[in-house]
Amino acid sequence: MAHEIKVLGISGSLRKGSYNTLLVKSVLAGAAAAGAQTTYLDLRELALPVFDEDLEASGPVPEGVRRLKDALRAHHGLVIASPEYNSSLTAALKNAIDWATRPEPGQPPLSCFNGKVAGLVAASPGALGGLRGLVHLRAILGNINVLVLPQQIAVPKAHEAFGEGGVLKDGAQRASVEAVGAAVYSTALKLRA
Repeated sequence: MAHEIKVLGISGSLRKGSYNTLLVKSVLAGAAAAGAQTTYLDLRELALPVFDEDLEASGPVPEGVRRLKDALRAHHGLVIASPEYNSSLTAALKNAIDWATRPEPGQPPLSCFNGKVAGLVAASPGALGGLRGLVHLRAILGNINVLVLPQQIAVPKAHEAFGEGGVLKDGAQRASVEAVGAAVYSTALKLRA
């Protein structure tokens, strides 16, 4: 029986013209070429407030949080591009994860993350390409029941790596990045079979 596999892409950067947003879209292209239905979710458009239990308890869940949770639940795989801020992930990405882990009536714990497969990538103008931040992201996702694939890509000198139309200039690097998306698709497909 064939299964339709949906892969959600998220960039941890809110900056317009972000290298990580370009990178996650490249990973999604690899997932789509492998057969996945892909969606890019822009954290900036969600306008998530900083997580606060008092805010959560005071009324309805903010609309951006609802959209985030709905998108996570509707997809089987995740591709996340995370810039490195002070050797870790961004506050915007951590905040989104914190909101998405909150319990809801009628939903099992960690319903946005249970059974998900994730591929991680990073881009940075620095020499390590954001690699140190992926260590923290990997640990967080692993602790909330996400199967994080071992292959990950960190693109150094990101300000030089992307060419016209936001495409990675180096063909071998582009193929490696797209392979992360294909791996998310194939692993999610195996888990759903």
